[in-house]
Amino acid sequence: MRQRGEDGYAEFAAARAGHLYRSACLLTGGDTHLAEDLVQETLGRLYVNWRRVSRVGNPAGYAQTVLTRTFLAHQRRRSSTERATDVLPDLADPHSAADDTSLRLTLVEALGRLSAKDRAVVVLRYWEDRSIEETADAMNVSSAAVRTRCVRALGRLRVLLGDGLSEYAAR
Repeated sequence: MRQRGEDGYAEFAAARAGHLYRSACLLTGGDTHLAEDLVQETLGRLYVNWRRVSRVGNPAGYAQTVLTRTFLAHQRRRSSTERATDVLPDLADPHSAADDTSLRLTLVEALGRLSAKDRAVVVLRYWEDRSIEETADAMNVSSAAVRTRCVRALGRLRVLLGDGLSEYAAR
């Protein structure tokens, strides 16, 4: 019986790891190493509680909530403010890059400039396409706080991105 439960966890982890990693990359503002750490910590917490989690109606949503709360807890730690660099490396061949690469880099950089909670709201609401209530539950805050953070975060993104995205609007 225990082996069957662990097999269910292995299947779930294999199926959701990529999605969790992409969400973690957005939450961390493109810090892939931290994103990997967050996913591993999330999957570890899920494994420990898998019997209970597997009975939940939406284990994928539960995993996303654990990822978000793990990220927010990490941001509250003192050492989380250390950054090696905020400059992205040059592309090897800018002519061979996909058209949307610079747009993605611009958006990830702008997300990285938001506060941790604002970034979490933007990722959950617009990347994960969660409702206000689901976002509030994942972040352990009120729905009004989510609405306020959404407005402020989107306003901050508009200021950060300015007219820089106008060149992509024509595409």
